[in-house]
Amino acid sequence: MARQMPPLNPLRAFEAAARLLSFTRAAEELFVTPSAVSHQVKVLEDTLGVPLFSRLGKSLALTPSGRAYLPEVQRAFKQLAQATQRLQAAELPVLRINVPPTFAVKWLIPRMARFMTSNPSIDLKVSTSAKMVDFAREDIDLAIRYGRGQYAGLRAERCLSVEVFPVCSPKLMHGAHPLRRPEDLRHHTLLHDDSTYTDASNPDWAMWLQHAGVTDVDAARGPSFWPSYLVINAAVDGLGVALAKKNWVTQELADGRLVRPFDTSLPVEYGYYVVYPEERADDPTIATFTEWMRAEVAADDAQA
Repeated sequence: MARQMPPLNPLRAFEAAARLLSFTRAAEELFVTPSAVSHQVKVLEDTLGVPLFSRLGKSLALTPSGRAYLPEVQRAFKQLAQATQRLQAAELPVLRINVPPTFAVKWLIPRMARFMTSNPSIDLKVSTSAKMVDFAREDIDLAIRYGRGQYAGLRAERCLSVEVFPVCSPKLMHGAHPLRRPEDLRHHTLLHDDSTYTDASNPDWAMWLQHAGVTDVDAARGPSFWPSYLVINAAVDGLGVALAKKNWVTQELADGRLVRPFDTSLPVEYGYYVVYPEERADDPTIATFTEWMRAEVAADDAQA
């Protein structure tokens, strides 16, 4: 007699509910209703003949059987995802990358033509998000992330270092309160990058002003924007002075749409990292992309 295989949809519902310990949150992730998740889990329990969850009022907990089953189910899903990735890579060389929005707009897209010219056999599929992707569950091959490069179970290579400095429209260099010294910022609107990075090392106006030795400017005032490229656009339009990452304003400075009113620059511990699963370290498509990035960064550094 053939071994009975549990149905796939109930397995997906179980994995999400067990990982999140919530039918409601699992339903949001799977784009179904909580009752549908509950029903699918019940189908799986009936199929297996064992309870997987203890339901106590509104709380949800795994039974011993559920705790033992969960890692095996997750391992099976991961193996299935990897097998699919290998099959697709063999049939069609596509590299699916996920990057922060401003990295895509200000660094990757302006350079993509060069990658496409030198690697015509690889199609890039680019998506953006601010959070770390789950490589086991999402159809992503490689990600770019801003942080310290500490990602458990993943290989991380620093690709861009970061420094920040104020930038503004050239017209703010003149007028009733021209920008000559950092202290002159008290007469101007500060534009804030409201990116969701909560680590204390992430740069903000308070850190830059302290670094510049300025004590009489309110670092909290002024409008905030997210993603970061909106802060840069606001500065180009003359709304105020932005604290910008060097790599994001290279073209605007070269074109004269932005200027640096002061020379003071603040180096940042954080950086941008190429991140991918350890088991993909020998993937030739990933290797091609990372080598191309290294070459691009080296060319930028040589021109600086």
